[in-house]
Amino acid sequence: MTDAPAGTGRFSWRFITPVLIGPVLNPINTSMIAVALVPISRDLHVATSVVVWLVAGLYLASAIAQPTMGKLADVFGPRRVYLVGLVVVLVAGILPNLWHTFPAVLVARILIGIGTSAAYPSAMALIRDQSIRLARQTPPALLSAISIAAQTTAAVGPVLGGLLIGAFGWESIFLVNIPLAAIALVLTIAGVPSDATRPERSGPKPRLKDVDPLGVALFAGALAALLVFLLDLSVANLWLVGLTVVLLGVLLWWSLRRTHPFIDVRMLRRNGALSRTYLRMLLIYFGAYTMMYGFSQWTQGSAGYSADQAGWLQLPTAVLAALTSVAVARNRRLKLPLVLSGAIPFLGGLLLMLLHASSPLWLLLLAAAIFGVPQGLASVSNQQALYRQAPGDQLGTASGLSRTAVYLGSILSSAAIGLAFPTAPTDGGLHALGLAIAVIVGLAALLALVDPALRSPKSERVGEGPAPE
Repeated sequence: MTDAPAGTGRFSWRFITPVLIGPVLNPINTSMIAVALVPISRDLHVATSVVVWLVAGLYLASAIAQPTMGKLADVFGPRRVYLVGLVVVLVAGILPNLWHTFPAVLVARILIGIGTSAAYPSAMALIRDQSIRLARQTPPALLSAISIAAQTTAAVGPVLGGLLIGAFGWESIFLVNIPLAAIALVLTIAGVPSDATRPERSGPKPRLKDVDPLGVALFAGALAALLVFLLDLSVANLWLVGLTVVLLGVLLWWSLRRTHPFIDVRMLRRNGALSRTYLRMLLIYFGAYTMMYGFSQWTQGSAGYSADQAGWLQLPTAVLAALTSVAVARNRRLKLPLVLSGAIPFLGGLLLMLLHASSPLWLLLLAAAIFGVPQGLASVSNQQALYRQAPGDQLGTASGLSRTAVYLGSILSSAAIGLAFPTAPTDGGLHALGLAIAVIVGLAALLALVDPALRSPKSERVGEGPAPE
């Protein structure tokens, strides 16, 4: 690799546009399915306990693929990985419309999870490389733009999904991927510098074995065992907990023996600030996904709303999340936004405990609105915390692990929803979910309040690497 010539010092729109499009594909696919589960279940004659694998399959694929794709981006170059991921998404968008079966839909969701997982860690690595090429600090507004784009599409997903399903059927939520991925693919080829121009790095040239396939396999096995247990909580499946612990133990042992492990345990142990950021993201997004999926199922299954109406009920979440993200885009102080991102949904969880099937529409809209502001705060602030705290040469992997933390939160939310709605959504189940949200996100607020790394000295500049403890 050779150094690229110095640029103008400005990020061009030819570079920014494709970097912003790719990261929206995962959140929009994650959220649109929330209002499609009931129509898919009815149309394909699949039980609720089975159709939930459309959510869990993408969760599992994304949780494993995000750090894997990040590692591949660090080793082989983020542009290559980005382009391959977009091609996979294109294929996945076509599948359910060619084969109208549940297995085809499930395979498409898994492929979407894998393909979209390339976008976020690759985008973060591309931005870091471009900053070095241009010899300038990464603009905080650019990092915030990625969060805003992803957050807005995630929040808009249920509304868009409801509209598409109402007009064209549930298959249309897969077709959306085709134009988005195609546009991103063309713009990336045209506007993003080749990986051959990546800034020179110290140390030996990366090799295929540096991806650590055994580490990936152990990590994947542990997550799969945990997910299957959480989706079917029973005494008969307790052995899966033991398997998870064993696989994680072997992963820890293996990682400590390798020079370039898939999960850099030594770095996470040294970098307490980054590890705490991962934990906060898991807790906060447990609340966000529990609200998104649990509330949507309850409004359709108990309160009597249709799929498109359930989508519109979450419009306040989308609007306020987008407005909040824009409002804090240039904010560099992290503690207050992260404390509020846990404190506000704590109140939202308490409100969910007061709802019932005959609650007035304005109260349902208020409940949805309360969860919009903290989503915007958490998305932007955690993005900036990650970029500050992650080692530069491991930014792709670190970014992927941050998304794994998010999906672990969503996996735990699936388990909570399954426990709350064992046969069908009920008022009592919603109240239990509200209590779970209040407790979990309240803990996230407390952790942010006492975290010594969340100070924002005036001299601190985004992108300079981990802050000292």
